[in-house]
Parts: sequence; structure tokens; C-alpha cells
Amino acid sequence: MNVGFYQFSPAYGDPEGNLRRLAAALRSAAVDLLVCPELCTTGYLFLDRDELNAVAERIPDGPTCKALGALCREIGRSIVFGIAERAGDGLFNSAVLLTPDGGAVCYRKAHLFDTELNVFDRPGSSPRMGIVKGAKVGIMVCFDWRFPEVARALALEGADVIAHPANLVHPYCQDAMVTRSLENRVFSVTANRTGVEETGGLRTAFTGRSQIVSPMGARLAQADPDEECVRTAILNPAEARDKGVTARNDLFRDRRPDLYGPALGGDRRSKG
Repeated sequence: MNVGFYQFSPAYGDPEGNLRRLAAALRSAAVDLLVCPELCTTGYLFLDRDELNAVAERIPDGPTCKALGALCREIGRSIVFGIAERAGDGLFNSAVLLTPDGGAVCYRKAHLFDTELNVFDRPGSSPRMGIVKGAKVGIMVCFDWRFPEVARALALEGADVIAHPANLVHPYCQDAMVTRSLENRVFSVTANRTGVEETGGLRTAFTGRSQIVSPMGARLAQADPDEECVRTAILNPAEARDKGVTARNDLFRDRRPDLYGPALGGDRRSKG
């Protein structure tokens, strides 16, 4: 299975222009799956919900999903990309997996970060798993990395690969995704963006350094902080399905949920 990421700096408030760039990258990349950044159809910093609503799209009937879905069917490739989703009165920070058979999986980011809380709605549970070339692809978005339960849940659900669209701003996030791959024995593809956005007195700089990581924590491909590029790697999903640590230890069979208490039931810290 050949996977890749597309690292670039999306144009703020220009879904049509960003769609053209996504389509060109998908056409040029000889991959089974291309992972693209969070909110890569719109840019990131929105001053209010009205501004966000003006560029948000319905899924799967919006113009970006329709165009990229048709391209996936035409060239036999799959793509994961971040998009601002409009659903009824709700606005969600979402990621969509489109496949050549017409499949569409839309995951809504569970853990909103900083100014996202001002404009996006906090979702309930949403689909987060699809199939590409016989491999199970789980989806998480950016700040979801900070919560190890997300990657662990995807791994327990059978994910071979975690697709991770991101707009990372902290310098240590990429290293944490190496840990997520290692502790779950899964591949991960983090597609981060580059550049800086400034609007309404807000300024956010993004860290680039997109990467593909193996179940053993090895970086198979990585980008520099500022470059626009596609990087690829060949993955063998069987490596992610082998959870053996030693001849006597299995990563999942050795788990002890009976001892994990608060980790399974929310925040039980003392309030006194």
C-alpha cells in the first residue's frame, strides 16, 4: 500500500483555489491514499461563525467532495482532507475520506483547540474508519493527538493506518505522533500545513514537518517545516496487525482495563 501526505499552505477563504491544488496533488501522487491538512479547503483562523459559514460545505454534497470524489473514481485513488462542514445549523471541523468506490467517511474533530471553540460546534460521536486497498484507515484531526485515548480507540477498532490531518502549532506534536504509532503498533500519516495566518489581530504560525511513521516508531517520510511537497512511503498493513512485543507478550492481550479506573471513566480527580 502506497500512502502519502500533501503539505502546503492553504489560501484563506478560497475553497475553489484550494480544491484545484488538492486535485493537482492527488493526480500527481502515485499513491493509494493521500492525506492532506486540517481545514485545507478554507484556511484556519475565522473571526466569527458567519465568516466560517460562508465557506463551509455540506458533506458529501458540497462542491469539494463532489469534485474530489469524481477524481478518486476516475484515477482509482483515495484522499483524506480537512474541511469546514455545515450540517443543519451546525458547523464542524471535519475530515473526509473519499475512496474510488464512491465511499465517503466524515469524521468530526472531537477535541477543539483554542479559537476553534469560538466558531465550531462540539460534535458527538461520528464515523472514523474506512477501507483503502483492504487496509482499515482510522481518522483523527490535529489536537486529537493530545488525547491518547483517540489513537488507542482507533487501534482497538482495528485501524492499520491512522490518517491525521493537522494544523499543528506546537513543536512537539510530531514527536508525540511517533509515540502514538509505537504504543498502538499502527502506521500514522500526519499531514500538517505550513505558513502563517493573520486576521483580526490573531496570528498563528504552523510547524510543517508532516510525516509517515511505522508501527515501530520509525519515520518513513518527513517534510521540512516550510516546504510545499508530497512525500510517500510503502506500507505493509500486516505489520500493524502484529501486536506481538515478545514471544510471550501481546500489546492488546496484555492490557489490564480492570486496573485503569479513571482512564476509562472520565475525570475523577479530587475536587476538594
